[in-house]
Formats: sequence, structure tokens, C-alpha cells
Amino acid sequence: MKVRGGCHCGAVRFEVEVAADEASLLDCNCSICSMTGYLHLIVPHQRFRLLAGEAALEEYRFGTGAARHLFCRTCGVKSFYQPRSHPDAWSINFRCLDPGHGLEPAVRRFDGRNWEAARGQL
Repeated sequence: MKVRGGCHCGAVRFEVEVAADEASLLDCNCSICSMTGYLHLIVPHQRFRLLAGEAALEEYRFGTGAARHLFCRTCGVKSFYQPRSHPDAWSINFRCLDPGHGLEPAVRRFDGRNWEAARGQL
């Protein structure tokens, strides 16, 4: 199924293809995810399409610099980004999907504060 989402102000819009029965979320407790309440829906690059807002995206990197945290420069919302854990996929913030998508994914906790030790759980 195709679902859409984006940032708070609407400048950034995207569409992703998700199999309803395969959708699962990661609830990470790392410093940035716990502060922002990010719920990770991992989607392969080929199932993601940016519809609007490429010019509105700003990038932030920290720690190893491997993850490309992308956020809207107008409203500050990070609706998707390139995680270091899944270099061939985007992490979509489940909370940024448009209402009415019908997905009811299972949520799995991930110990991102101890990323090196926990990455084998991915």
C-alpha cells in the first residue's frame, strides 16, 4: 500500500510503499530519538519518493556522522532520514504519516544508547 506523510508545515512531502503485514516500528532510546519521540518505520530506498521539499531540507550529523538527519528548515520536523543502521533504507517517522493510513505495526524497542552492542538486534 502507498502512504503519504511529511513535516508539520507541509513543505516536505513524501510517499512510501509499505506492506501492511510487514510494517514494524523501532522505538529507539538514543539521545536524539528519545528527545524527539521518533518511531522508525524502515523503508528501502526504492520504496520511497520525495514529492516536495528537497530545497527545504537541512542536514544534521553528530557522533560518527554516518546518519544523515534531515529536517525541514521551516518547521524543524524530521519526517525521514538516512540512518546508519540501514544504509539501503530510509527511516520514516511513523508519527509523520498522514492520518487514516490504516497501518497498525508492532513496536519493538531498540537500545540505541548502547548502539554498538545492540546493533545485532536489528
